[in-house]
Amino acid sequence: MAEAVVIPGLVAILLLVLTLPFLFKAVEHQLEIFLFVMGVAAALISGVMDQHLIVKALEEPIMISGAVLIAGILFKLLQTRLQAGIQATLRVVPFKVFAFLVMAVLGLASSVITAIIASLVLVEVVSALKLDRKTEVNFVILSCYAIGIGAALTPLGEPLATIAISKMGGDFWYLVRTIGIYVIPTVIGLGIFAGFFLKGRPGAAAAEAGPAAEATAGESYKDVVVRALKIYLFVMALTFLGEGFKPLIDTYVLGLPSQALYWINMISAVLDNATLTAAELSPAMSLTQVKAVLMGLLISGGMLVPGNIPNIVSASKLKIGSKEWARTSVPIGLVPMVVFFFIVAL
Repeated sequence: MAEAVVIPGLVAILLLVLTLPFLFKAVEHQLEIFLFVMGVAAALISGVMDQHLIVKALEEPIMISGAVLIAGILFKLLQTRLQAGIQATLRVVPFKVFAFLVMAVLGLASSVITAIIASLVLVEVVSALKLDRKTEVNFVILSCYAIGIGAALTPLGEPLATIAISKMGGDFWYLVRTIGIYVIPTVIGLGIFAGFFLKGRPGAAAAEAGPAAEATAGESYKDVVVRALKIYLFVMALTFLGEGFKPLIDTYVLGLPSQALYWINMISAVLDNATLTAAELSPAMSLTQVKAVLMGLLISGGMLVPGNIPNIVSASKLKIGSKEWARTSVPIGLVPMVVFFFIVAL
């Protein structure tokens, strides 16, 4: 398809992805199907829809949705014991300290246990806390930032890290050496911030049920399976979107200075950041450019639900809508984006 049609078409799809979930509740409630349709449209417009991409889109979500399914069944079986353990912990540990520990531990451990498992543990912990709705959503969003950023320290944590190391020809500890000095304090800082920012208390959902309390009340095995299938479709949609937007990225993004790349990478809030990493990173880049690309992708990935796996898993299980997520996550994300612009990009 001619570039005169491809680029405007992709820009139109990007605008639809960025706006429709916030304008129409029907789109917000069926976000997986909407993103799938947009992803297929992007791939068709770009002319990349072929057998290889279809196979990749079918295979890519298997590990993630499989982990969600297995963990969902296990957590359902162990739910009573887990809740009892958390309640026992909260009797001796203040909630604000508990929140700090959850974010710091899951954020840093996610680079070893993977972002998927860390986000599944987060969902079960939050479900057991029975917080009021506002506190619950804020807790989840801050924790997803911590997990999404912390998981980038090793190739075990998330696809972005695996691709970055592969592209740069680095060893297992390459990202720890390169961005660890930024990632570790950010994860700890998010936990400390949570201690001041979160105002609710465990058990408040007895009076006002939050999304986690509602989501876990009477959840059946059918619900667990449906959630895994939704996440499968979600990841499949992101695969199509990532490949479909490559012509737009190749034409207008690659080759920009690191300062511009840093801010443009905010599109990772709706696109697969692993795809952007694969497209943008090059061994020819300076260390400053590499840091700017990675930190821009990692921070902005937490701003909207499609931005990374922890967001997708948590929002799906806890029934957090796109507007509800963005109201808290965008202001929180903009602060470290500005800070790291001066620290890294400049």
